[in-house]
Amino acid sequence: MIKKILIANRGEIAVRIIRAAKEMGIKTVAVYSKADETSLHVKKADQAVCIGPASVKESYLNKFALVTAALITGCDAIHPGYGFLSENEEFAEIIEKHGLMFIGPKPSDIKKMGDKIAAKETAKSSGLPIVPDSNGEIATIEQAKKMAEKIGYPVILKAAYGGGGRGIRKVFEEDALTEAFLSARKEGELAFGNPAVYMEKYLTDPKHIEVQIFGDGRGRAVAIGERDCSVQRRHQKVIEEALAPTLTSRQRDYIWETAKRAVEKMKYRGAGTFEFLFENNRFYFMEMNTRLQVEHPITEEVFGVDLVKEQIRIANGQDLSIRQRYLRPQGHAIECRINAEDPETFLPNPGKITKLVVPNIEGLRFDSFIYEGFTVPSNYDSMIGKVIVHGKDRADAIEKLKKALSEFVIEGIKTNIPLHLKILNNEGFISGNYSQNWLEKNLSSL
Repeated sequence: MIKKILIANRGEIAVRIIRAAKEMGIKTVAVYSKADETSLHVKKADQAVCIGPASVKESYLNKFALVTAALITGCDAIHPGYGFLSENEEFAEIIEKHGLMFIGPKPSDIKKMGDKIAAKETAKSSGLPIVPDSNGEIATIEQAKKMAEKIGYPVILKAAYGGGGRGIRKVFEEDALTEAFLSARKEGELAFGNPAVYMEKYLTDPKHIEVQIFGDGRGRAVAIGERDCSVQRRHQKVIEEALAPTLTSRQRDYIWETAKRAVEKMKYRGAGTFEFLFENNRFYFMEMNTRLQVEHPITEEVFGVDLVKEQIRIANGQDLSIRQRYLRPQGHAIECRINAEDPETFLPNPGKITKLVVPNIEGLRFDSFIYEGFTVPSNYDSMIGKVIVHGKDRADAIEKLKKALSEFVIEGIKTNIPLHLKILNNEGFISGNYSQNWLEKNLSSL
């Protein structure tokens, strides 16, 4: 049984994992870079170990420093959070080779689903609907031209080992294909160490719908609802909500059951997410994230589950405590990602938080690592927290979120709260009919 967990991450997800572990009576060890010495996760954990300088390569991406920290502090397990090494099969293998538990999927599943080309093949064989694609890597511009002609323009090129919007190029006509192909390969090589790219039919105005799944690793699984993550800027999610506001009951039942069957067939272990594009009443598998998602709180609020505790139970070898037949959504939840950035230019705006006031509103949850007097470092992602609200229905959730954001006080730095308020007051968002391209198209008017 797990008695002590090292959290191989930082920020709000580290605080979130510590909270769940403490409620289960499990001790925690935080790791931190020198830039994060005063971060909240360091203060909340039972122990804390400095693993290097501010550079992520020398700290949060240093596999051996992380495993060594776990061993010298007597940990039984390592939780990777999300981002960093959470989907790195080599890290998971090293952890298990040293007799520790990896709180996540089997390394083989991480590898299989981390390669987006292999993931699409797995999805297809598991019965998931996929968008027309190149059925493998596109290695030359000649191949790219033939495949684009076969699929039909517009197409999209994607780095096979990509993520976070990197290595993606949309191509609307043949004249632009060569430059897009070469630049996508170059960005894939620089960002992920592998230039491999593949091609898909580009859906012009889809929604981004994802299904939260959980498996016990032995063939039992649940689908814990879906989330609409279509409000995006440059392929980065801005606002997420659960459940998706425009799906019919029939569409919802179909995608839950399809996802559940796929996880059962894979004998997948732990938390994961199937991401789909949804256009013209059809779902198309896009990718699988073999980890907890940033937006997991909205699923927790709607279904009354604790996904981090469930991750720990599954890592312990226990059965799923969640049963599909008992999952009944209650109300509606929305999450806003709060970034330390200029709301007009989107440039990062780190610095000292001179005043912080979190409103006291029923149904409000603030997952964060900041506090009054804390200095937000300039070395990492600009997200400083997530504002989550749960309402009796979608209209109630929107009103609660508007009230909460209006009453939030974060001084000393700029945040994107003004942008969130503009989105929430826009008829396009209120209707629920927004697509993945909606925010980009309306940003100037907002």
